Amino acid sequence: MRKLLFVFLAAMLVSACATTSQSKSRVFFIEPKDDANVSQEFKVVMGVAGMTVKPLGDMSPDTGHHHLLINAENVPSGDVVPVDKPTQYMHFGKGQTETIVKLAPGKYKLTLQFADGAHRSYGESMRATLSVTVK
Repeated sequence: MRKLLFVFLAAMLVSACATTSQSKSRVFFIEPKDDANVSQEFKVVMGVAGMTVKPLGDMSPDTGHHHLLINAENVPSGDVVPVDKPTQYMHFGKGQTETIVKLAPGKYKLTLQFADGAHRSYGESMRATLSVTVK
C-alpha cells in the first residue's frame, strides 16, 4: 500500500511540474505588430518563452519549432501541421526564428503555431495570431 501511495504521489508531482511548465510557455510575434501595414515583402520574427526551439526530429521535452499559418485553419493540439499546403502552412523545421514573407496586397491573418519535433501542434496554448494589411 505504501509503495502504491508513493508511486501515485510521484506521478502527481511530475504532472504538476509539467502543467506548471506548459502553462508558463507561450509563443509570440516580435515582428510585425498586430494590425500593421506592411510591404509585399516583409520580415516575420518569431519568439517563444518557456520552451526551446529545436529542429525537426528533436523530441526532447519542452522543445519544438515554429510554423507560420497564413489565412489557414488553426491546428488542434496533437494534430500534425499540414505539409501539403506550403503557401498556407510554412514550416521552420531547421529551428529558424525569422523569415521573409512575400504576399499580394490584401488583408491577412497570420498565426504562429509551435509544434514538437514531429510537427504535432501544441495547440491553442502555443499559438498567437495577428492581422496585417499588405499594401
